[in-house]
Amino acid sequence: MSTTRTPDAPPAEPGDAEVFPPTLREVMLRPQWIALLALCLVIAGIFAWLGQWQLSRAIDTDPPPPGATEQVQPLEEITQPGEYLPEPFVGQRVETRGSWVPGDFLIVSSRFNGGVEGYWVTGQLRLADAAVPTSIAVAVGWAADAAVAQDAVDDLTAAAAASEGEVVDITGRLISDEGPALPDSGDDPQTITRMSPPALLAQWSDTDGLAVYRSFIVDDLAAPGLVEIDSPAPEASSPVNWLNIFYALEWAIFAGFAFYLWYRLARDQWEKELEDLEDDPDGADAPDPDAPPGSLVASGGSEASAPALRDE
Repeated sequence: MSTTRTPDAPPAEPGDAEVFPPTLREVMLRPQWIALLALCLVIAGIFAWLGQWQLSRAIDTDPPPPGATEQVQPLEEITQPGEYLPEPFVGQRVETRGSWVPGDFLIVSSRFNGGVEGYWVTGQLRLADAAVPTSIAVAVGWAADAAVAQDAVDDLTAAAAASEGEVVDITGRLISDEGPALPDSGDDPQTITRMSPPALLAQWSDTDGLAVYRSFIVDDLAAPGLVEIDSPAPEASSPVNWLNIFYALEWAIFAGFAFYLWYRLARDQWEKELEDLEDDPDGADAPDPDAPPGSLVASGGSEASAPALRDE
């Protein structure tokens, strides 16, 4: 006699697999997102290094002592031809020796002295004892009237031609190049409105092989017929460069954004998978079983066999 044992519960069918949505943590732990996180770490590290570099330049640990710009220094110890004047030396009083080049006294307009607009008279000083021909622009005085400035130019040109290269000592304040500017519409194209050695160089004579300083000197003594140029000592600068600190903060924000971008991309992927599961609640289009953890969990397996029948 044989008997059949009835199972306590009906067998699971292949279509009864239950699909559970992955968690955000499970998505983030997948290999491709771990690799992307490592890349973000590298990028954030670069941004952090750039921020540290900006901070190191934000604070001057060795600022010049007060009044350092008023101590007269040799010109060649402060800057060299063609170099931009370093910030700590803007306004530094310097001394040098050279001779005036006849015919290279020029007028620079739109120059204020004591709040009054007028003109500067400038000249080319050919430095003595230089290994190669070297010149620096020197502002020798101010005039309120263009005619007065032109008379001074004529007198200085005649004196330089008569002196035949006589060496003179110059002491004055070293100022940075202001940069050239185009004259206004209708003005003489040769008009110079900015104290720019490159613009003056374009009108100087005998410049072949000439080395020129990018900065210029404001002479302490005015030339005959001119007024001494008002050139006060520069204000003491703060040892903290707030612009560099701002840049350092920007790099820190960029480093944080690299991590946020990784988190946002991973979350978007997680939300997309949740939407896909909502569109397919039966799991017919569920990911492959070999997919990363969290993509599919089957309860009871994909295949369930009925209880076996045994004859007794």
